[in-house]
Amino acid sequence: MQQNNTPLVRIVDDDEGIRNSMAFLLEGEGWEVKTYRDGSQFLASNDFTRPGCIILDVRMPNMSGLGLQTHLNEMGVDLPIIFLSGHGDIDMAVHTMKNGAVEFLQKPVREERLFKVVHDVITEYMNRQEQMADVIEFKNRLKNLTQREREVVNLISLGKSNKEVAEQLGISEKTAQVHRGAAYRKLEIHNATEIARLLMRAKEDPQIQ
Repeated sequence: MQQNNTPLVRIVDDDEGIRNSMAFLLEGEGWEVKTYRDGSQFLASNDFTRPGCIILDVRMPNMSGLGLQTHLNEMGVDLPIIFLSGHGDIDMAVHTMKNGAVEFLQKPVREERLFKVVHDVITEYMNRQEQMADVIEFKNRLKNLTQREREVVNLISLGKSNKEVAEQLGISEKTAQVHRGAAYRKLEIHNATEIARLLMRAKEDPQIQ
């Protein structure tokens, strides 16, 4: 079954009027929206794989927005959260942001502000997902390199020339060039800058295994 990669805005709020109003506004802007009356219903939906974002009310019965945020973090769900509250304060905003929320908006939210935040949050999330996919694919291709090709690639990523690579590895410059060309073909990349960028991303991002 093919995964649906169309962004989805999830609204979790115990106030039916607010849920419906926000859904109506966002759907009018072209977003696909789903609404949930509380955290338990949202968790039961098990709909965490599609890209998008979560608009989450802070104060709800049974499970607060903060409680749901903690639960999602424990589950490893990385969907960006936009907190929405009519009772928020600075301390609460700081707490939610430290736990991974990307925005904290006060009710009532101006339509233009809501639209901009949702657009920016989803765009940033989609870009990050695309970058992660590129790095994961790169790491899979790295497995196809020989030990010598990996050594050459690592040195190239440090800005070494073919001559410098050859001297450091004790091989001829022509051999270094051959290994470099083979590595480029296997990795489907075209220059040292691209290698350096992907290697850096692969090493620095703990989410990419």
